[in-house]
Amino acid sequence: MDSFEIHENLVRSLVREQHPDLAGLDLREVVGGWDNQLWRLGDELAVRVPRTERAPSLLRNEHRWLPALARRLPLPVPTPMRIGEPSARFPRPWTIATWVPGEPADRAPISHDSAADTLAGFLKALHVKAPADAPVSQDRGIPLKTLSDGFEKGLEEVASGGDAADLRNVRDVWDEAVAAPDWEGPPVWLHGDLHPANVVVSGGTLSGVIDFGDMCAGDPAVDLAAAWVLLPAGAAARFFDAYAHADEAMIRRARGLAAAKSLFLILMGRAGERGLPGGKPTWGPAGRAALDRVLAPI
Repeated sequence: MDSFEIHENLVRSLVREQHPDLAGLDLREVVGGWDNQLWRLGDELAVRVPRTERAPSLLRNEHRWLPALARRLPLPVPTPMRIGEPSARFPRPWTIATWVPGEPADRAPISHDSAADTLAGFLKALHVKAPADAPVSQDRGIPLKTLSDGFEKGLEEVASGGDAADLRNVRDVWDEAVAAPDWEGPPVWLHGDLHPANVVVSGGTLSGVIDFGDMCAGDPAVDLAAAWVLLPAGAAARFFDAYAHADEAMIRRARGLAAAKSLFLILMGRAGERGLPGGKPTWGPAGRAALDRVLAPI
């Protein structure tokens, strides 16, 4: 995280100067966010202001690609509507997007098995062949072998904290994933970062998907990991039946990526419990629950 202080008066000034037609709307801060600080603007909009070095490129990525995709997605997403340009008042771009109502799943976990069908329908709609100039990530949607060093580091860090997870079985899940054949189909559109803080829940079920800054093209297994990271215990089989396009190799890769994402959530939760910068206390319980689901039979 960097040292920019993003406060209400600053955000009001940015909106008033660059989008004066929206300046009269109520503005209130929303707790959460990683790369961006979020502010509710009226009832239907949100202002996203970057607070990390990588955030501006993520916002421009969303602004470039998400509006066209959003029109055919079956769940609400934060569609970019306006962009704020760097200025003397704030040196980075920022955006105004549609507000997606609901409670983040790290605070209100998905509890209904029917969410498996909802998530599968959303990802089937998203996972279409991406254009040749779609963004490509260095750590998402790529062959798992290139991610093994990061997985091992995460596993060691979790183990050093004395977590109760069965880490030998976690490594077995990863090894099986790495041994699976790589994706050989065309690169498809990916959300790239599906975890409990990046979806919202209403009435116990999935009601929206947010934070598309890492959207890119590649192997859909990175998104299919959400079968374990997001859904309640025992729902993965229903999800893959509904998704209908995943072979055994893809499911193995997805499960390994779910294990890696669970470790990341546990570590961010641990940092939050210790009051460290960037830590997220609610992510720890979500990560431990996800890891339990990864290690259970499908």
